[in-house]
Amino acid sequence: MKLSIFVLAMASAACGAAAEHWVATWGASQQLYRAAVNANGRGPAPTPAPGPAPPASRPNGPARRFPVPPPLAGLHNQTVRMVANTSLAGSTVRIRLQNALGAPTVRIGAAHIALRTKGSAIDPATDRTVTFSGEGSAPLYGGATLVSDPVTLSLPALADVAVSLYLPEDTGAPANHLFALHTTWISKQGDQTGAPEITDGETRESYYWLAGIDVMAPAGAATLVTFGDSITDGDQSTNEMNSMWPAVLAARLQKNKSTASISVVNAGISGNRVLGDNQSALARLEHDVLSHPGVRWVTVLEGINDITGGSRGLPGTPQIKPDMLIAAYRQIINTAHARGIKVIGCTLTPYGGATPFNEYGESVRSAVNQWIRTGGAFDAVIDFDAAVRDPNDQTRMRPEADSPDMLHPGDAGYKLMGEAVDLRIFRR
Repeated sequence: MKLSIFVLAMASAACGAAAEHWVATWGASQQLYRAAVNANGRGPAPTPAPGPAPPASRPNGPARRFPVPPPLAGLHNQTVRMVANTSLAGSTVRIRLQNALGAPTVRIGAAHIALRTKGSAIDPATDRTVTFSGEGSAPLYGGATLVSDPVTLSLPALADVAVSLYLPEDTGAPANHLFALHTTWISKQGDQTGAPEITDGETRESYYWLAGIDVMAPAGAATLVTFGDSITDGDQSTNEMNSMWPAVLAARLQKNKSTASISVVNAGISGNRVLGDNQSALARLEHDVLSHPGVRWVTVLEGINDITGGSRGLPGTPQIKPDMLIAAYRQIINTAHARGIKVIGCTLTPYGGATPFNEYGESVRSAVNQWIRTGGAFDAVIDFDAAVRDPNDQTRMRPEADSPDMLHPGDAGYKLMGEAVDLRIFRR
């Protein structure tokens, strides 16, 4: 009898352990492709993705409030410390690094993870060495993803975590996420991954190679990926304030008992389009959405750059018709549904008064939004257009959205968007 009880207890414990699974508590979309490398195997520094409304294209037009972060030529015998804000708590953690296709192999000399206190400073009691297949150093091949070994660390929800990487060899231009909206510290030289603070060197506002942070979570936990362009990425929100609408939504989900087991991954990329080669939404769906562990929902807020690029006659960008975007949305929906993932359509926000605005583009936006609202193809709809538009001129953002360029919301506008999401969408 005692043996039977022991066997049952062991089986129950095994089932409980099996029920836990990895869930992404944070993520950022890295550059997928690198321009052809030169004879030395090193590529040129990546140029920032063009914003959809360059202020220089029209005299006296509305201008950006915050500049585009400058590119980084490369690292050599230096440490980079990056800060990410978690969405879901966990006590077992791992990181995921990614390198761009066409990029050279990068040697990760050392990696650490810790809770950030202030600036570049970490809480030394939380500092953990990160290994890869048991080794402290590992190659990150071009086009590859490198997943770390699990680390025991009590990681709270909505907390700042610092990931530090030491790059002992010349990296060339790093794979990056341009708009981190958190400060990144780069040491002058040496392995400072375990240093309490990085006091020398320089700072940037981009992520390098860091694509995800995962936590081991209970069976009911799941990931929401917010898929989009600069308006999902949070361009023109204030650095270090976590003002992007996905961050606002993540905080709301954590405060609501019925949704507190849902994490949020921001898969927005500035300048991103739905259509096109290499970096488009269609091209990066598998890599930037479906590859995250625990995904159960994805929001889609993309299309405004296709509209503005076509209306401005940018090279390689055809004039967009509504059916072109709708067909692409159907492809995204069908692909996600095949994985059992629900897709939430988001209406395109207004851009009247922005540099690239014209009546044709507005007619496309209006038609696409009508289909998103009434077409029935999405599992749910978030009406971001209604949340931020001016009731007196529905082609423009309302003054409360505090848009500096009439295209991207300011912090207040992103708050309006994050608060417009009906949490009942995430009922199981």
